[in-house]
Amino acid sequence: MRLDKYVAQALQLSRSEARSKILRGGIWVNGQVCKKADTNVTDKDEITSGGESLSQTQFVYLMLYKPEGVVSASNDKRQVTVVDLVKSHFPRRNLFPAGRLDKTSTGFVLLTDDGAFAHQILAPRRHVPKTYQVELDTPATQQMVEAFEKGVTLADGQTMKPAQLVIQQDDPHQVEVVLHQGVYHQIKRMFGVLGAGVNRLHRTAIGPVELDTGLQPGEWRALTPQEVEQLRESCQM
Repeated sequence: MRLDKYVAQALQLSRSEARSKILRGGIWVNGQVCKKADTNVTDKDEITSGGESLSQTQFVYLMLYKPEGVVSASNDKRQVTVVDLVKSHFPRRNLFPAGRLDKTSTGFVLLTDDGAFAHQILAPRRHVPKTYQVELDTPATQQMVEAFEKGVTLADGQTMKPAQLVIQQDDPHQVEVVLHQGVYHQIKRMFGVLGAGVNRLHRTAIGPVELDTGLQPGEWRALTPQEVEQLRESCQM
């Protein structure tokens, strides 16, 4: 790869900005200043800027704590989107949410520019399970647990795949739900036909990867290589 392209991707710069940085002597290759933008480099070369090593990342994988009121979309002319919360850090990445949360819901949204990866996570035949903490307006019952295990039939006649419902012992208004598919407003519609309303919905995990408890609403971090691999393995399962 050309050095200017490598630097542009590593530092999220335009190609012209990367070339200017190289010409100013801001890039070192294997311990020496390199001012030739067309120099060919590989992953075996040590490329640094300001004493820090650069890495050329093909794809981005982010864990975002979506706050209430933010739309799960790449762009929206009238409302703030999940991508708006991170785009200043990735101005030249075509990020999108791999799966959605309702505007009023909160929690873990995965942002990426890896279309194949997102497709694997969302594909119906290998849908990665998602875990939610849900607050109901009425106490959950054992009948609801059994209905979820069997597969709830929605008002429009669709029968959902079996799901797990766990009632919190000290407060039956609080439940954990694990879904194995993604249908529009699925949890709210499932509880709706069972006579319960959803006051609050918060996604805590995608597959085996849990939302980082150190994140606050609106904050994000990159997934670790181990977390990305865990999600890939979950797709294969």
